[in-house]
Amino acid sequence: MFPLWLASVLFILVQRSKYSFFLHLACLQLNPEPPVITMSTFNGILMGMGNPLLDISAEVGQEMLDKYDLKLDSAILAEEKHLPVYKELIDNHNAGFIAGGATQNSIRVAQWMLKASKIEDATAFMGCVGDDEYAKTLEDCASKDGVLAHYMKDESTPTGTCAVLVKDGERSLVANLAAANNFKKSHLETDVAKAIYSSAQFYYIAGFFLTVSVESLEIIAEHALAEKKTFCLNLSAPFIIDFFGDAVATAIPYADYLFCNESEADAYAKKHGLGDDLKEVALKVAAMPKKDESRPRTVVFTQGSKSTIVAYNGTVTEYAVEPLEKDKLVDTNGAGDAFVGGFLSELVQGKEMEDCVKAGHWSAKYIIQQPGTTIDETCAYKA
Repeated sequence: MFPLWLASVLFILVQRSKYSFFLHLACLQLNPEPPVITMSTFNGILMGMGNPLLDISAEVGQEMLDKYDLKLDSAILAEEKHLPVYKELIDNHNAGFIAGGATQNSIRVAQWMLKASKIEDATAFMGCVGDDEYAKTLEDCASKDGVLAHYMKDESTPTGTCAVLVKDGERSLVANLAAANNFKKSHLETDVAKAIYSSAQFYYIAGFFLTVSVESLEIIAEHALAEKKTFCLNLSAPFIIDFFGDAVATAIPYADYLFCNESEADAYAKKHGLGDDLKEVALKVAAMPKKDESRPRTVVFTQGSKSTIVAYNGTVTEYAVEPLEKDKLVDTNGAGDAFVGGFLSELVQGKEMEDCVKAGHWSAKYIIQQPGTTIDETCAYKA
């Protein structure tokens, strides 16, 4: 006979969507003692998978960039020579700690904007962290933002960090993946993970994850393909294109939506001989082979303050970006992630392309007026 507490819990859960029910059931596992449920509800809309990192962000001078051989508007993986930069930012530059990681940022922004449309508990994220205070900071941040974070925990490796060196509003990123590099496909076999990705209808993975677990990406992408769900991919950085070409080639055929900025588009075009006209490049990438040929691929190229290019089904459309006064620019770190988050917040609601791009422009403009991907305020976006 069911304990009274369990009967009550099941009665409440049955009132929710069937997806929320199965997710909570996986969490409860019918334990004989009353459970402590600390995870957010997930109502089965958008799931991200990527590298959760704690951003260590600070304003620096050119000498700091030169010292570590760094360039603005770039993102790299840390080499041995870069490792002291994290401590130096903390000790000498009054660094701030901000929840980061490209995919996690996009999912947080998407949920923030969805909440403005009265849609809560719509997002989830998976990645690998250590068993430390940085991991707790990331988990607390995700929970506060309404994102269900189902992290794989690696007790032997610290949580990943990203040095964010900001100069004149531009940034240079140096990622030390640490535990984020240890995500395994076995995590997707857990009951909670299965419940999350089975119930989601949209998936987003940034290209940075291609350095970690292509096998895990394929599991999610194959599920999306089989169930006619929507799979979104971001190329993320030129070094992903240049040094992880096989992984990129594996992922792109699954992509229903492909995002990148102009630097990444240019790098991809040069590597594959697609020319230097980005509108033509977008058309060619959209027309590349696709696993599900019944649904044309949409390609989105952002260009900072220049028009956003969208290619779909043989047609290119440009969407103008509303300029921001220079004195309001704080930090471009997270602008691309925020654009994707805003875009996805409308896409999952079935909105038109113009609405998706408009939301992406708004969220990117908001974020570059904040230090990092900071979304403490209530979202004021009006669709």
